[in-house]
Amino acid sequence: MQNKGVIKLFALLFGLVSIYQLSFTFKANQIEDEAKMAAVAKYDETVKDFQDLRTQAEIDYLDSLKTSKIQVGEEFEPIEVYNLGVSQYTYNEVEDNAMKLGLDLKGGINAIIQISVKDILKGLANNSKNAVFNKALADAEELQKDAQESYLESFFRAFDAIKGDTQLASPDIFATRDLSDDITFDMSDDEVKTVLERKIDESIVSAFEVLRNRIDGFGVSSPNIQRLGNSGRILIELPGARDKKRVVDIITKTAQLQFWETYKEQDLAPYLGIVNQSLIDAAKAEEQENSSEEAQEEGVEDSEDSVSSTIDDLTGQIEADSTNVSAEDQNPLGYRGRGGVPSVIGMFLAKDKKKVMEALNDPKNRAQLPPEMRYVKFLWGIQQKDSEYSELYAIKSNRDSTPQLSGAVITDARQDYDQISRPAVSMQMNAKGAKIWEEMTKVAYETQGYIAIVLDDIVYSAPSVSSGPISGGNSQISGAFSLTEAVDLANVLRAGKLPASAEIIQADEVGPSLGQEAIDSGMKSFLIALVFVLLWMIFYYGKAGIFADVALLLNILLIFGVLASLGAVLTLPGIAGIVLTIGISVDANVLIFERIREELAKGKSQKESIKDGFSNALSSILDANITTGLTALILFVFGTGPIKGFATTLIIGILTSLFTAIFITRLLIDWWVNRGGSLDFSTAMTKGLFKNVNINFLKKRKIAYVISGILLTASIVSLFTNKLDQGIDFVGGRTYQVRFEQPVSTEEIASILIAPEVFSSAEVKTIGTANQLKISTKYKVNDNSVEADEEVQTKLFEALKPFLPEGMTYEEFDTGSGDKKIGKMLSGKVSPTIADDIKKSSFWAVLGSLVVVFLYILIRFKRWQFSLGAVAAVFHDVLIVLGIFSLTWKFMPFSMEIDQAFIAAILTVIGYSLNDTVVVFDRIREFLNEHTSWEFGKTINASLNSTLSRTLNTSVTTLVVLLAMFIFGADSLRGLLFALIVGVIVGTYSSMFIATPLMYDTAKKGDAAESLKTKVKEEDEE
Repeated sequence: MQNKGVIKLFALLFGLVSIYQLSFTFKANQIEDEAKMAAVAKYDETVKDFQDLRTQAEIDYLDSLKTSKIQVGEEFEPIEVYNLGVSQYTYNEVEDNAMKLGLDLKGGINAIIQISVKDILKGLANNSKNAVFNKALADAEELQKDAQESYLESFFRAFDAIKGDTQLASPDIFATRDLSDDITFDMSDDEVKTVLERKIDESIVSAFEVLRNRIDGFGVSSPNIQRLGNSGRILIELPGARDKKRVVDIITKTAQLQFWETYKEQDLAPYLGIVNQSLIDAAKAEEQENSSEEAQEEGVEDSEDSVSSTIDDLTGQIEADSTNVSAEDQNPLGYRGRGGVPSVIGMFLAKDKKKVMEALNDPKNRAQLPPEMRYVKFLWGIQQKDSEYSELYAIKSNRDSTPQLSGAVITDARQDYDQISRPAVSMQMNAKGAKIWEEMTKVAYETQGYIAIVLDDIVYSAPSVSSGPISGGNSQISGAFSLTEAVDLANVLRAGKLPASAEIIQADEVGPSLGQEAIDSGMKSFLIALVFVLLWMIFYYGKAGIFADVALLLNILLIFGVLASLGAVLTLPGIAGIVLTIGISVDANVLIFERIREELAKGKSQKESIKDGFSNALSSILDANITTGLTALILFVFGTGPIKGFATTLIIGILTSLFTAIFITRLLIDWWVNRGGSLDFSTAMTKGLFKNVNINFLKKRKIAYVISGILLTASIVSLFTNKLDQGIDFVGGRTYQVRFEQPVSTEEIASILIAPEVFSSAEVKTIGTANQLKISTKYKVNDNSVEADEEVQTKLFEALKPFLPEGMTYEEFDTGSGDKKIGKMLSGKVSPTIADDIKKSSFWAVLGSLVVVFLYILIRFKRWQFSLGAVAAVFHDVLIVLGIFSLTWKFMPFSMEIDQAFIAAILTVIGYSLNDTVVVFDRIREFLNEHTSWEFGKTINASLNSTLSRTLNTSVTTLVVLLAMFIFGADSLRGLLFALIVGVIVGTYSSMFIATPLMYDTAKKGDAAESLKTKVKEEDEE
């Protein structure tokens, strides 16, 4: 092998970079463990609510490492710096570079958002002033306090109760110009209600998409977002996220961007003086009243003269004291000038915001404003982090409070920097907005005025225009916000505004959906299986197996190192992809070793056998990995959710497997041989194994066709009749949050709930603290009756009784809402995580990948029969796996639900089937060229027999990994692992008894077989 030095250098660099990259993960885990220990040390179990306190203490500990403090010279230094390799990093940087884990492995933040249906209704009615309409809106809010129905249903009920002669299709309610295509004056209320239901649903879908776009820019991988029934609630889960404040900020912004002209400080100074004096007068009047009441309580009741005398005395005393009043008494408004910034009309204490606004907007005070200012609107500026004061702006508003320019004209927004290098957000407007913006800036330039940029009623900046009108529609928001806030703001503006206000009604940190026990047991079982594979390679190939093991371990290191360096998220589907790549890595080494053994058997020298073995195996390795890689690439480009996660790890794994098998194994073997070592590539027990095997596979193909035909028929019939046990991911269900007195095991709870006599299906994960669970079930998912809701909750209560306080009644469990109460805290419906668009994109991604594989094999092998055999085998394998699940899910002792993880299993089956089949085809192609005198059938059988050792070795090692995880792993993983086990067995069978015989039967007719030989020979000669 040439360029050994370069390969050694690359191997060393890749290994060191991977170790270095993974060191961030190890350090982050270490710091998180320290945070847990610190929290445990701070609050022991004797303290009330110790679990909540520990969780908060842990978060505070980690947050403290992210903050900075000012040192001498105003230089910012991190509180703590970590040494990794040759560099130092803050905890923020360590966390950012650590491997990202999905919700199923890591947990994250769970937030439930309520989209205001009331706001949507008001928007549809153009903020109608109709008294009946607004009374119905208010009444609906009251009805919602105790109702299980949606806000829209409450609104309809409230409106019907008070409507009298008023109709929903009234011109001043919903029969507006904007809704003229949907609602006409002659429509009945029932017809209008149908339209409103559709419009509300469309608005919530719009809000859903806006939130999804915002979350995509949030910086987490594989977020989960789904609607909760038709209530206007949306569930968002952000893997790995901990900063709840940032989540709240980015989600709840309605992104109502507006541009306003502003008044200057001198314009409002007289009014501020009037308001301040009114507060002084009110304070004096209140003090006089209090003094009079005190005098009356002292019993001064002798006569009217004495009362008058007393009041005069008190008044005189107040007047005498007025010359000695405090600065606060003289300035109750708390006004401070903002010298040098005329656009700010004043500075006020942040804690007094509410009081200041009430005073400024008091009708008695506003009556003192000049006529041209009667529509002035007061808005606060963005709060400076290190200041106790807030800036106040005065906006030149109008009767309808409609801005001259709004955010609807924004076509793009991006994080930028202003002229003094502060984080800012640059925006680009459309043609209409650019024209209005140019006119606004022209007026501001000519009048030396200011334009306030307002987002959700907060003034972010109010710049002057000093260099003339601004053309082109470019604008910028700058202010006292961090880089992260600027990125988030640009993301929010780019995603668009919400159709209504969004309120987070709950935000908690959630635990991994698999449960820590499932993750731990899964890791242990995987390590057990890996050890077995390593030992098996040594047992079967002797010393050469040690070199294959080193390459395999390096491959695993590189996979995780690349995942961490790319910031890719690792989820359960991703782990399925890693399991497949481990099988591919072992398979590549097995292919090489088997070819070397064949060359040794021909009597060649050791060095020559090694050289020819690697050379002969290369074609099979490349073809097998390219077909699997093309599949993964198509899935990555067009897939979503779990499919993209699976494809990411598979692509990385294929590249690292090729590198380690072709180069690293070769380097180690050459090093050993060059120093005089001997390699037999077998042991005493495995030498000559499968050497004289001569099975007539083609003779048995008809039996195989019959067996497969029966299995396929049974599978298809069962899929149409028995169907599949679709999980919550596909069909939705009911969800509950339950609080317990003590921490509980998610695995233990789940094993009880999935019992046939309870729900048969349930998903359990921690939310917030270890004593609080989120429980979801699809039991009676299609029954929306109150009776079904009651039955599900009753079953839940009965199943959880052993974990609840002794003697707790169902009523106490049902009313367990509140911060610290035990029992049910929240319940509702959840929509499918895997929406229809994801299902469609997944289907087309898989189909597209198979088309690409068909074309690749056609080009590579020059005959469509090979392509047909490979793709037919894939369909055969997938259908049988689906059929077995359909036939057995009702009586299997473990859950066989079809969820996101199952999708990953099916993709793994496709990858394994293609890999196995292409290796066999490559050997057939080689034998057709070597043995041109043999009949076609003999060539096929010889090819299959020669690859039998490789096929069984690869299958056995892969199956051992899966069986160990299946036997020793958690119950929640058994469905996924069972699908993989069936897929490996069926995939091995189909490559020998379906793909190859099908290729043979379609190629042997006429002169196809001879043509096939000729094509193969010509290709090799080229």
